[in-house]
Amino acid sequence: MSNELAERIREVIGDDPNIGEIRMFGGICFTLNRNMMVGTMKDGTLLVRVGADGEAAALALPGASRMNFTGREMKGYVIVAAEALDDEALRNWIAMASAHVGPMPPKPAKAPKRK
Repeated sequence: MSNELAERIREVIGDDPNIGEIRMFGGICFTLNRNMMVGTMKDGTLLVRVGADGEAAALALPGASRMNFTGREMKGYVIVAAEALDDEALRNWIAMASAHVGPMPPKPAKAPKRK
């Protein structure tokens, strides 16, 4: 399920050279200028970074809930149920995350690990 959602996300974001992918949380995290934006979870849900200011509005949308990772709520992030992710909703969630993450300064690239 996670791979199918990742493919749908790729279709929405297109060929943007500022978008990257990182394996995370058992799925794939999509970054904008190396800042986490959205991600797939292994259960087919969508992780969305909306920021503290956008959290209340995001939680009011169908299928959204607070992100709870290892028993701790992560402020500024929501999880969206797979059944609430039709094509229009997915586009809207990605747009919401992009609007929050877009103005952030790019994160520097990590130095390669020494062997």
